Amino acid sequence: MCLSNQATTQYLEFSDNSFFSQLVGPGDINIASLENRFGVVISARGNHLSISGTEADVECAKNTLQYLYAQLSKGQKIDSSLLEEAVQIVSSAISFQQNEAYAPNGKISIATKRKIIFPRSINQGEYLAAMQSKDMIFGIGPAGTGKTYLAVAVGVSMLVAGKIDKIILTRPAVEAGEKLGFLPGDMREKVDPYLRPLYDAMHDMLPADQVERRLANGEIEVAPLAFMRGRTLSNAFVILDEAQNTTPVQMKMFLTRLGYNARMVITGDLSQIDLPFGIESGLKQAVRILKNVQDIAFIVFDEKDVVRHPIVSKIVAAYDKEIK
Repeated sequence: MCLSNQATTQYLEFSDNSFFSQLVGPGDINIASLENRFGVVISARGNHLSISGTEADVECAKNTLQYLYAQLSKGQKIDSSLLEEAVQIVSSAISFQQNEAYAPNGKISIATKRKIIFPRSINQGEYLAAMQSKDMIFGIGPAGTGKTYLAVAVGVSMLVAGKIDKIILTRPAVEAGEKLGFLPGDMREKVDPYLRPLYDAMHDMLPADQVERRLANGEIEVAPLAFMRGRTLSNAFVILDEAQNTTPVQMKMFLTRLGYNARMVITGDLSQIDLPFGIESGLKQAVRILKNVQDIAFIVFDEKDVVRHPIVSKIVAAYDKEIK
């Protein structure tokens, strides 16, 4: 629950009656759930809601209701999962606003064309803060912790704001041994299967037509890691995904491509290395060699940062316990 302070009442009005009825839920079940979560009293009258309680708790409940209403307008249905997501997002966002260590200049959210992205944990807050202040950031941890998703969000926001000229997405194609010439289609078609998670995140933040247009004009570039050799990456936001599957030579090659007004985000999970036996992970080596280099940020995630289905964090924790 959010921190409490002075008592207050706030009023909300919602223009769409159909969405409003879904917002409050059958028998006002959604309102009752939020009352229990935040310790407030919510009253419905017509298409208006009044929220009474302490200032911080009322702010949490108000922002949660507004978030849910926005999701309804995008075609989503409110269920227990979406309700929990809304509560976590809003509570985390307000918590970070109260702690400027995780929010340089008070900015703890990333605005994209389709949605606003909030951190949901302390590590995610540190990760967002690092991507706003550092030129090279390593995001290391298990699946579902937002490493790639948040990196794409920051890249899209910088591209839309005109702070960079392009986003470059790359990933080692371990399964194909980097020998993509044997696959059918042009280069984008060859590498697409390996970059699907990056595309999925991109489409979550930009309208589909904008993604295609920016791909066509080169503002968004996808390329296999091998094609980074010999380039200097300037005025760009560069994301290397699944970096645990790079070799030491590939990782050094990639890191030394950094040019002026560029930002590199390297993401990976050291528990899911798919390299042939006997070959050290380039990510693992980079962490060891660069951990004390100034101006490089290392953010390490764990099961508490998992934002997928709640059981995923339990799976991650169980596997980590077995490995240790």
